[in-house]
Amino acid sequence: MNAIDIECPARLHLGFIDPGASSGRRFGSLGLALDGLGTHLRVQRVRTAREAYFAAGERAGAERERALACLARLRRAFDFDAPLAIELLDAIPPHAGLGSGTQLALALGYAVARLAGRDAAPRRIAQHTERGARSGIGIGVFEQGGFVVDGGRAEQTAVPPIVARHPFPAAWRVLLVFDAMHAGLSGEAEASAFRALPPFPARDTERIAALTLMHVLPALAEVDFERFGPAVTEIQARVGDHFAPAQGGRYASPRVARWLDWFAARGAACHGQSSWGPTGFVMTASAEEARILIEAAKAARAADDPVRFRIVAGRNAGARIVESRDGAPMHAS
Repeated sequence: MNAIDIECPARLHLGFIDPGASSGRRFGSLGLALDGLGTHLRVQRVRTAREAYFAAGERAGAERERALACLARLRRAFDFDAPLAIELLDAIPPHAGLGSGTQLALALGYAVARLAGRDAAPRRIAQHTERGARSGIGIGVFEQGGFVVDGGRAEQTAVPPIVARHPFPAAWRVLLVFDAMHAGLSGEAEASAFRALPPFPARDTERIAALTLMHVLPALAEVDFERFGPAVTEIQARVGDHFAPAQGGRYASPRVARWLDWFAARGAACHGQSSWGPTGFVMTASAEEARILIEAAKAARAADDPVRFRIVAGRNAGARIVESRDGAPMHAS
């Protein structure tokens, strides 16, 4: 095997359960893998340094520097200096709340680890690339897709474990609300925000835990959108209001906030913001409901409004990986 083609999904981060650790474990997250939006790269081992290159596609150019920095970290971790030809064909929009950094690190890390003959377990890759510090859902959707819940961090936790996973109902849809003029918090700004925020109320942790266990997860198991949607929206409201001092309101982008209010006024029962945003979402029980909403929104949007919309399904599979030798596929997973 000397070449790997890997494609992995974007994800929604739907909120923390206990960012204040009042339960004895900190954070705990809910997340969903998205279909049709992801990171795609090819990595091939070549014979000489003159054949090595890194190329980024039109939609992946913004991630070039982050990919090169991640590659340097992986080479050091694996003591691996073989020449590589890398093509970053597509990438999740960076700093949009969709898990771009984690998916890029896991995809590149998996490929480099396999070519180096090292342990390519996603959780090990996450440790090498310093991903999963607060949430394990990015690793969960890379491994298996679907709707996942992680159990947060205890004192000795390396990567938060996935404690629940359900397939996302095939008929349900996610309407994404993008604001390319706004970037969510990341890096040191994100860490500083966590340090500056007040303690998360224990009563909110108790309520979010109950909503997750007794509403969200059973509703997924029974394909009951009427119970699922309001529960996710309430979780979003409680988490968003806590993080409002760090991001300027319940939602990071005022433009996205206005559109989420607009959708809610037209009956959208499930809506919120992914991670630090600015990407917002509306979930619907059918593709037809999503189509009606997006057509109405496009008709109402002003010509100079930078907000854009897209409908996607949930994705119930993790990363797609094809390994090959001399250009011939060996296997896919």
